[in-house]
Parts: sequence; C-alpha cells; structure tokens
Amino acid sequence: MYIGFLLKGLIIGFSIAAPVGPIGLLCIRRTLAEGRTAGLVSGLGAATADALYGCIAGFGLTFISTLLISQQVWFRVVGGFFLCFLGLRAFLSRPAEQTANGKGKGLVGAYASTFFLTLTNPMTILSFAAIFAGLGLASAGGNYVSASILVLGVFSGSALWWLLLSGGVSFFQAKFNLRELKWVNRISGILILLFGLYVLTRMEIG
Repeated sequence: MYIGFLLKGLIIGFSIAAPVGPIGLLCIRRTLAEGRTAGLVSGLGAATADALYGCIAGFGLTFISTLLISQQVWFRVVGGFFLCFLGLRAFLSRPAEQTANGKGKGLVGAYASTFFLTLTNPMTILSFAAIFAGLGLASAGGNYVSASILVLGVFSGSALWWLLLSGGVSFFQAKFNLRELKWVNRISGILILLFGLYVLTRMEIG
C-alpha cells in the first residue's frame, strides 16, 4: 500500500518538475557555468518547495493554501521582479567568475534562489490538489503516514529530474569555452528576464 503512495508521489514530483521553465533554465545555466553540483543544488531548492506545497495539499492544510492563493498576486510580483533580477545578473555575468562560485555561499544562494522562486507560485498547490484528486489520493490527507510517504515521493521524483538534468547538461560542460559560456549567460539571461516580464505583465492587482 505504502509503496503505491511512494511510486505515485515519484511520478507526480517528476512530472511537475520536468517542464522546462525559468527554474530549468537557471539549473542548465548554472550547471554549464558552475558545474554539476551547482545545477543539482539549484534543482533541489525547487524540489524542496515542491515537497512543501505537496505537504500542504497532501495533509489537507486548506487554511494555508487559501491564504497563499489569496495573496498570489503579490507572490507573483515579487517572483517576477526576482526573475528579472536573476535574468539581468545572468546576462551580465562573466563565465570566469561563475566557475569560482561553485562552493560555499554560492551553493547556498543557488539553493535559496530556486526555493524562493518556486514558492512565489502558490498556484502549484492547486496543481498538486488537482493531481491528488484525479489519482484518488485526496483521502491521503486523513492518513499522516500515507501523506508523508506521498510527499517523500514528490520530493524524490522532483529531485530525480534535477539529478538527470544537471547530470546530462554537465556532460557538455567541458565542450564550452569561455566565449560560448558568455553566450549561454546572455541567452539564458534574456530568456529568464522575459519570463519575469511575462509574469509581471499578467498581474491584475485589485
């Protein structure tokens, strides 16, 4: 029974993490510029946030989800501006400096930034709630053991995707010279900035 919850959690976590958006771009850029560890740690920040939102949905903490969703506009404003900041910083980054930041505070910052960015999208809770209900997992909220295993599966599935992505991208890291890495920074920076602007232009504050 519990193995079934774990497997379903793995599938949910993997499927939610897999679409390449701004977090995926950050993971790819950091892997190429700073190494596989930086890319993986960036992904684990997002996986932790996914697990947290999965926990809120899985344990039926409706008062928290209601509060977060009611404030989603402001979360998106903050997230949009943060994406713009990260995009500009990536665009202006020098590859030689990036490779020197793959340890210590660099890894903490990589983890914290993706964790924060993922949290600024409270609608993720609705995604988890809809998937849980669609798979007949809504009842897990009444069973703390089942819900805990489900959340563990969500984190593991999300982390597995980031491990595969950072590992796959790192294979090409040695093939990029400084000039090519500079273009990686510029292109990824522009795309991340566009994601941020897209989020901000869709705001309906009222």
